[in-house]
Amino acid sequence: MIAYLSGNFSYKSPAVVYVDVNGVGYEVNITLNTYSQIQNQEKGTLYTYLQVKEDGHTLYGFSDLAEKAMFVKLIGINGVGAATARMMLSSLKPDDVTRAILQSDTRMLESIKGIGKKTAERIVLELRDKLGKGDVGTPNSALIHNTLEQDALIALQALGISRPAAENAIKKVLSGNENYNLEQLIKKALQSI
Repeated sequence: MIAYLSGNFSYKSPAVVYVDVNGVGYEVNITLNTYSQIQNQEKGTLYTYLQVKEDGHTLYGFSDLAEKAMFVKLIGINGVGAATARMMLSSLKPDDVTRAILQSDTRMLESIKGIGKKTAERIVLELRDKLGKGDVGTPNSALIHNTLEQDALIALQALGISRPAAENAIKKVLSGNENYNLEQLIKKALQSI
């Protein structure tokens, strides 16, 4: 799996970016949200997802891990392919998709091209519990900006802990005003859940 690509953006369009990594050019499909983040950059990092199918390999890139995580969750739903998930994340930010799912707002999801009523209901049904039962008004309002905290949050979510529970655990641990490395922070957060 290719986790991310860092390099020069040799070509950019709202749908595709060519990333030159030490002389090797990767064609990466992106969302409009990612394009708006990188359109003025000459180089940078894209977090990637490699889709392997019989007819080829397709690389999808995202400007942040939240968008990548939402993409992976969406394509895990029966009837939602990579093109549909990409369209969703071009129309809405990951926070907006999360909010729509947690509030069972199928109309917002149906407003996206390619999403019908049944698909919107399936998305809500399958992802509502996975995204957690946090404050539905602001599901990701407590976005963590520190790199150590982001890494801990990603690790906790990879272990199957909902984002709100992971954020609360990290905040609780860090409220003690002690300095932790990443491993210590994750262990303490797990103990506090």
